[in-house]
Amino acid sequence: MRFVVVTGMSGAGRSSVMRLLEDDGYFCVDNLPVSLLPTFMQLTEDASERIERVALGLDIRVGSSSLKEAAQVLNTLKGEGYSLEILFLEASTPVIVKRYKETRRMHPLAQGGRMDSAIEKERELLAELKMQADYIIDTTKLLIRDLKQEIDRIFVEEEKFCNFYLTFVSFGFKYGIPTDADLVFDVRFLPNPFYIENLKPLTGDDEEVYRYVMNSDKAVNFLSKLKDMLDFLIPNYIAEGKTQLVIAIGCTGGKHRSVTLTNAIYKEFENTEYGCKKEHRDIEKDRLRNLCRSQEK
Repeated sequence: MRFVVVTGMSGAGRSSVMRLLEDDGYFCVDNLPVSLLPTFMQLTEDASERIERVALGLDIRVGSSSLKEAAQVLNTLKGEGYSLEILFLEASTPVIVKRYKETRRMHPLAQGGRMDSAIEKERELLAELKMQADYIIDTTKLLIRDLKQEIDRIFVEEEKFCNFYLTFVSFGFKYGIPTDADLVFDVRFLPNPFYIENLKPLTGDDEEVYRYVMNSDKAVNFLSKLKDMLDFLIPNYIAEGKTQLVIAIGCTGGKHRSVTLTNAIYKEFENTEYGCKKEHRDIEKDRLRNLCRSQEK
């Protein structure tokens, strides 16, 4: 039997994960009293009808003292030979605040006070559970489809998991550098398809543009050196406790060269142990701008 405890910060996606696991065939129970955990595990193992997958949701609503007790109980159960895994969901304070405001809900610990203070208090209460976690997923920059991909990868496809997520973003410098970027690379030195008549209306997602850019020795060398740099940096970031890295690649308009190189470096990492996604922030902005101008005329 696979027994998964889903916990973490309120607003980080615990409820969404429980729904995803239920859709994947897990028997899901939410916020069972901590004192009943050993009994519940024993009952599921002894059930006359074999239960293959169980997910137990656990969050701040069980109470502060119960959370501390939960960390001890789970550690004891592991020591007694029970096979259980802990998934901890994390997110940045500004993002959690934003999510609560969008849903017009109150944080369980806020009680009329400041929400950011309540969130930091919750972090302290969950610190021990986080230390025990087998998997930590930071949902700060994840869409629900990205989260589903990670959950399926770990708990359905049973692939090897690393608590580290890579996001590759293409952008146009004329629209500004992504504010959340950890590393920024400028590929405006590469041959520009914008000046080739039949390539200008296309994007880096089109094979013709991809071939044109990657036929340049400079592009091939840049990709190779970027891959080597990330191979060096990622293990060192992980050793320092970093859980995600946003790599932004920019050209003038974010349509041709940056998209091509973002797609290329994404291919290098998409089948690795790291979580990985790509995003083309400005790929449609030139087209939309031109459309607006034509409508104004």
